[in-house]
Amino acid sequence: MSIIVCSVCERVFDTATSTAMPFCSERCKTIDLGRWLGEKYSVPYERTEDDEEEDSPPPRGRTSGED
Repeated sequence: MSIIVCSVCERVFDTATSTAMPFCSERCKTIDLGRWLGEKYSVPYERTEDDEEEDSPPPRGRTSGED
């Protein structure tokens, strides 16, 4: 038996009684998913020089796939 707080509604609940762990209910689980899909949450990401090279277009006169 472990008691935790739901991260969505902040309700205290027993983990043994929840079928939607780590949330207290399916409702809170769905709300959390909606927040991710609506981009209210995000994972931090730092761009590197390699990322910038991949985003830049190929040099003039060359198309991708030419060697």
